[in-house]
Amino acid sequence: MTEKAPLLHYRLSTCPDPKDAFKHSGTKAGRGGRQSKDQSTRKLGVVFGVVIPTLLSMFSVVVFLRIGFVVGQAGLYQSIAMFLVAYFIITMTVLSVCAISTNGAIDAGGAYYMISRALGPEFGGSIGIMFFFANVGGSALYILGLVEAVMSSFGIPEEGAAGLHQVLPSGYWWSLLYGTALLFLCFIVCLVGAHIYAKATFIIVVIVAAVLASIFISFFIVRPAVVTLPDAPVCNRTSLSTANYTGFHLHTLEDNLLPDYTVDYTTGAMMSFATVFAVMFNGCTGIMAGSNMSGDLKNPSYSIPRGTLAAVIITFITYNLLSLLVAWSCERPLLQKDYSFLGDINIWPPLVTVGIYASTMSASMSNLIGASRILYALSKDNLFGGVLALARKTSRSGNPWASVLVSWLLVQVVLFAGKLNTIAGIVTIFFLLVYAAVNLACLALEWASAPNFRPSFRCFTWHTCTLGILGCMVMMFLINAIYAFASIAFMLLLLMLIHYLGPISNWGYISQALIFHQVRKYLLRLDVRKDHVKFWRPQLLLMVANPRNCTGLITFINDLKKSGLYVLGHVKLGVLDGLPSDPLQSCYDSWLSLVDHLNIKAFVNLTLADSVRHGVQNLLFITGFGGMRPNTLVLGFYDDCTPQDDLQGKVLQSRGHGFDAVSPTTDPNEQRTPFFPNVRGADDPKDIQEEEYVSVIADAVKMGKNVTLARYFNQFNREVVLGSGKKIGGNRSKMGPLVEVWPLNLLRPDSGGYVDTCSLFLLQLACVLRETRAWSQARLRLFLCVEDGCSLKEEEEMKLRVMLKELRMSAQVQLVVWDQVVALHWQRRGSGGGGVVESAQNEETKDGREEEEANKFPSNAAQLTDEYICAVNNLIRRQGSPQPAVRFLYLPRPPADTSRYRGYLHHLDLLSQNLGPTLLIHGVTPVVTTDL
Repeated sequence: MTEKAPLLHYRLSTCPDPKDAFKHSGTKAGRGGRQSKDQSTRKLGVVFGVVIPTLLSMFSVVVFLRIGFVVGQAGLYQSIAMFLVAYFIITMTVLSVCAISTNGAIDAGGAYYMISRALGPEFGGSIGIMFFFANVGGSALYILGLVEAVMSSFGIPEEGAAGLHQVLPSGYWWSLLYGTALLFLCFIVCLVGAHIYAKATFIIVVIVAAVLASIFISFFIVRPAVVTLPDAPVCNRTSLSTANYTGFHLHTLEDNLLPDYTVDYTTGAMMSFATVFAVMFNGCTGIMAGSNMSGDLKNPSYSIPRGTLAAVIITFITYNLLSLLVAWSCERPLLQKDYSFLGDINIWPPLVTVGIYASTMSASMSNLIGASRILYALSKDNLFGGVLALARKTSRSGNPWASVLVSWLLVQVVLFAGKLNTIAGIVTIFFLLVYAAVNLACLALEWASAPNFRPSFRCFTWHTCTLGILGCMVMMFLINAIYAFASIAFMLLLLMLIHYLGPISNWGYISQALIFHQVRKYLLRLDVRKDHVKFWRPQLLLMVANPRNCTGLITFINDLKKSGLYVLGHVKLGVLDGLPSDPLQSCYDSWLSLVDHLNIKAFVNLTLADSVRHGVQNLLFITGFGGMRPNTLVLGFYDDCTPQDDLQGKVLQSRGHGFDAVSPTTDPNEQRTPFFPNVRGADDPKDIQEEEYVSVIADAVKMGKNVTLARYFNQFNREVVLGSGKKIGGNRSKMGPLVEVWPLNLLRPDSGGYVDTCSLFLLQLACVLRETRAWSQARLRLFLCVEDGCSLKEEEEMKLRVMLKELRMSAQVQLVVWDQVVALHWQRRGSGGGGVVESAQNEETKDGREEEEANKFPSNAAQLTDEYICAVNNLIRRQGSPQPAVRFLYLPRPPADTSRYRGYLHHLDLLSQNLGPTLLIHGVTPVVTTDL
């Protein structure tokens, strides 16, 4: 708190608006000055920044050039239905836009900025590119509409006599030339800056308002007339050359109520509901024109909701009223064969022509500016590396001239399509996809229930977001299923590219919020009282002192978890008293980078303690939530092996960082280089002593945790072991790796057999390992130690095979004769030995302790000689042909007497010496059942 107070004071003193002080609370204080500078360049308000650009984008092609096309093809009923569907979709989207825009500060980029900051860089970048292309296509579409209007008025007809004003040559290349010239004019205006465009729009909106007023007045005062139809430039022509404007006539209205889909005279394509809707919907796609100006608005959170809603209401009323008037007064041939008929029936025809030119030029400039702002925002976020580096160039006034240049060139490419109706479908699909993403962003924020999502605009619910998404997706596929699939596939490709190649951002990821919300909900439902042995799975806590020398063990335990919980635990020695901050916080990035590098599915849990024993206790107590807690503790073996560095020189491919250096940066927002201390030298002291190590094992058993000790996993190479036909220990394996299991307590041959809780746990872990995909070809070999000539030999083998069958465990059972080895067990120091029966009788005399002692280190520990244990070790090694990939051995419980801890650890050392990768396992919980 002492460090953040001056920072907060600085921001409050430098920001022109107190609300701006909290816009970037996660960034450096030095950005306060730049924020003030950016704020000074924001000059546009609600009307000029949002309402007018949105109105002009929507009052363009459709209102002047395609309203007759829509009514003439679809009829009044379906036309109104189309507008209702279209405005239902955009209204749901506008509600989502309003919610997101009032939830925080908005920078340049409009919808892209909203989506990227809400859903994260992957979705934001991919949708941003789609929105950029949609605006590029929209700008080209309006230019083509303008060229169509110009050619209708001034173009020389291909057949028939030309009027005095028809002086422009016709044809594809001439139209392309006119479109290029008009686009260049838009480019010059946009290159000067958005403020020039905003001033120009005021004049344009006055013109458009005057034209619309004249159109509505004309329906009431212009008398019926005969209109000469333009010559169709395609082969499909009719003998009709004129059509009637009847004025308000009931018979005309009745004729125009139902649909009559025909061939479009500009393209020669047969029309349908979907194709007409695609053209009509382009009159509704301008709802983002105001949002695209977010970088130039004084107060985006205030202006965008009010301006966009006002524009939507005005256009909806205008479109429907105009459709009714057109259907009531114009014959269908006039609507189908003359898209510029509004000028023919106007009180002053040139006024409509001026309105068409002004509105389409304005809409084209609006989309060009929007595309450039989106491209500039994408380049600033650096999601595509150096590909968009050129687009970051700006003028001294802050205008992104390079982005405007790139956008202009792409619009010029789209102009080669030639006809408005040709590109209307794909442009509409791009816009629908963006609108669906905006609704998805708002829905995700609502479902995540993040405390910081509290928009001041509350007229939305998750229902409106869902309806908006469904409406967009349905209409996309109705318009053109192929284009819809292609656009979605392209978006997903961009998403994957950004996910794997893009940089790490600090915007926040909505996926993390959603996952947290769902995980919390299901963790609460994971009731430990409902646990059942049938659904037991290993949940492992692996204690790691230094990951540099145990990557083999980390990857092996990842295979052993069987979709269970896997936690990497680490104890840092020290106490928090006297430290300025928690020293573990800066370590998590390194550990998580290690998880990514090893490609394992594990959590990381670090703790600070005055001793390793207390640290492990802390982790066993606190790791996990509810029913998802570790049930098995995994420790590396305590021996004198010199650690080897497995990470020396290794580099993280995803970030390009190495594991061998500390990042000098102190900026918390900057990615730190993964780092772990060097491995311990041969003469360096250990952090834990022998008695404390055994105490950790004893503590875990007391806490009801299973314990596994892992030895020689520095020799374990997963790629070699699991490689097909590769050498394993000098032999070539063709049938998969071999796993040896010794379920008998070899340090207590008189313990009563191989079927107890610990033995079954050991068998279960071996079976779990084999069930993982990587170890599916592994062979389990189970060793049964018997005395030669014993009458129970065959009976014991049969009982074991039946048990394995009942437990659905596939393993090869191998009998091992160990008379000579077990005889050494009774050679007491300084005295002769007795037999197995005599020892068993002595054990039974201890009242009430038979069951407890069965799982403890043997009470006759003094009788365990090094000679006997070495003989057991030699017996195990003699059976290892071919060399197994890993061995599973029975781990006795530590003795109750702490003075015998050193002897206990010494015996384990002799037992597992030179056996290769070995797990010594002690189980305390039932893990298998024969019930269905």
